[in-house]
Parts: sequence; structure tokens; C-alpha cells
Amino acid sequence: MSEFRSKRVLITGGASGIGRGLAEELAARGAIVTIADLNLAGAQAVAGHIVQNGGQAIAVQLDVADGSAFTELVEAAGRLEYLFNNAGFAVFGESRDMRIETWRRIVDVNLMGVVAGSLAAYKLMARQGYGHIVNIASFAGLAGAPLLSAYATTKAGVVMLSQMLRAEGEALGVRVSAVCPGFIRTGILDHAEYVNTSKEAALAQVPVPFMELAPAVERILRGVERNEALIVFPFYAKLAWRLLRWFPFLAPPLGRKLMRDFRGRP
Repeated sequence: MSEFRSKRVLITGGASGIGRGLAEELAARGAIVTIADLNLAGAQAVAGHIVQNGGQAIAVQLDVADGSAFTELVEAAGRLEYLFNNAGFAVFGESRDMRIETWRRIVDVNLMGVVAGSLAAYKLMARQGYGHIVNIASFAGLAGAPLLSAYATTKAGVVMLSQMLRAEGEALGVRVSAVCPGFIRTGILDHAEYVNTSKEAALAQVPVPFMELAPAVERILRGVERNEALIVFPFYAKLAWRLLRWFPFLAPPLGRKLMRDFRGRP
């Protein structure tokens, strides 16, 4: 029997990408899924597809940057076994070209949205005595990513938040994991914001193949079932993470090369 059967699951950013993939797979495994997204029509389409295929799902509209609304949604659940904090977006370009308003918006969504949801779920799950918070971070949150400085900064915050809540919640029955994938074929670059550059320039900086969504979702859920603190994949991401931890002096020359390539300089 699936670990997720009959479990109540809330997924933010569930209208597309990893969120949609998780919603559909969890519903297929018997979970009762709430799909939250700013794009209500998209969330309803995903929920409708799940129901048509025999699963249980509902859609709700949620702006994760609205901490009060997020807290109300979690509290209204009454019981919650899993929260997947997945909503987020990327900004690509040089930091010197980014406005402070752009930073505030991505911090509000990618970091403070996760903080709001995690704290609300943590309190509920601590009262229950069980539950699992799964925060979708990024390999960029472990190793950094020039030209994605705001995104990497928020994801690093998500990783640290997850580790601290995991330590605090363990004795209370609350599990917390941070998911740190490499490049997944989710369409995130289609919806990214580009500052004085383009999607084509961003894709030119990706040195590895994109992982397909289905195996990425499978890897995430396997890590959740194992209660892994950091779910890092695919292989190149885990290898690079370990190499940079052991040999941190490798990072600066890699960053310099990336910037030279991006600026078209020898």
C-alpha cells in the first residue's frame, strides 16, 4: 500500500511544472490533494484531470506571498499530512541590472511564502503529532548560481529554514525535507523574468541535459518516503554539491568562466 494513500496533501504552485507532476502522481497513489495556485483556472484544470482519472483533488486560489491567506488555508484543512511548498519563480540576469522591487517580489514568493506555509503547517502538525513539510528548493540554493542571484539567495534560505525546522520538529513528530534538484524540464524558464537578457541566453548557460519531469517526481517522492533531509538529484547535482563542499576553491573560477561566456568576453 502506498504511504500516501488517504493522506491529505496540500501543494502550492500545483497548476504546472513540478507541482502539477506531484499532484497527479500523489493522487494516483491514493492521496487526497489540494492544489493551490495563483492561477485558479490552471489549478482547476489539474484537479479536473485528476478527478476524471479516479483521483481525489480540489483546487483553490492562493497567493503564497499573502501570509495570512496561506495560514488560513492550512488551518482550514483541519488535518494535514503533507505540505509541498512548491510555488516560485526565477529571475535571470546580472544583479547590477535588477531593481530592488524585483528582489522584494521574489523574496516574498520564493522565501517568505515558504516561511508562511511552513510555520502554519508546522504548528498544525505539531498539534497532530505527525506530518511532513516538503520545501522545493534548488541545487542553486546549495551551490549558488551567478545570473540567478536572487533565485539562488531565496532557495538557500529555503534550505536553511528546512534544516532548522527539521531539527526543531523531530521530537514533535514533524518531518521536514528540502528538495534541491538540478535542471528539470518544467517550463520554469518559460515563466522566468529576464533582466536585459533573454531565455535563449539563459539556456545557453545550461551545461547539462534537462531531466524529464516524471523521473524527477518519482525521485522526490522516494526521498520523502525515506525522510531524507536534503533530496539532491540528479547524479551530476549530487556530485557537484559534494565536490564543492570538499573543494570550495573550484567555485570562483567556474563563476568567472560563466560570466565571461555570458558577456561574450574571452
